[in-house]
Amino acid sequence: MMNFLDILLLSIALAMDCFTVSIISGVILKEKRWGVITRMSFFFGLFQAAMPFIGWLGTKHFAQYIEAFDHWIAFGLLAFLGIRMIKESFEDDEDKHFNPTKIKTQLVLAVATSIDALAVGISFACTGYTSIGELCFPLWAIGIVSFLFGVIGNLLGIRFGSSIRKRLKPDLFGGIILIIIGVKILLSHLLGYH
Repeated sequence: MMNFLDILLLSIALAMDCFTVSIISGVILKEKRWGVITRMSFFFGLFQAAMPFIGWLGTKHFAQYIEAFDHWIAFGLLAFLGIRMIKESFEDDEDKHFNPTKIKTQLVLAVATSIDALAVGISFACTGYTSIGELCFPLWAIGIVSFLFGVIGNLLGIRFGSSIRKRLKPDLFGGIILIIIGVKILLSHLLGYH
């Protein structure tokens, strides 16, 4: 089983995609909207904690099936959102549909950035976690760190977003970042670095 430092580092690593997406959302939000920030960060924390649990539960029966396509799902969702954002960066503001304030958008982002965490759950099963009680601390740590990174990322995006908006289109930049994250997830699995 993992020690405290291992769990903390794992939690930070899993939260990095949430952090990046949150910065993009903050740039688009432009102002502190605590309800939106809290809800988005909650979804990030919830799904980052739930996916390892699901991976752990399914290890005995479904591990080979989950590992076979989880990276394709994450890539597909992130690429879809990224392409949509890039397309909308060339449209008038009233024609844009990528809206980080919408629950649907937040849920898709939370799922897409957490799918590769299924593999973490599988690794938990392989490293001696045999009961839900043993999983409580790692799952809580992953969820809380992802939540905090979501809040911090949004606030950084809001704080520094005006200078970013002056230099480039945030939707274009955000779309490219989402596609890069998707490609990174896909390549890490295809090349065996997960």
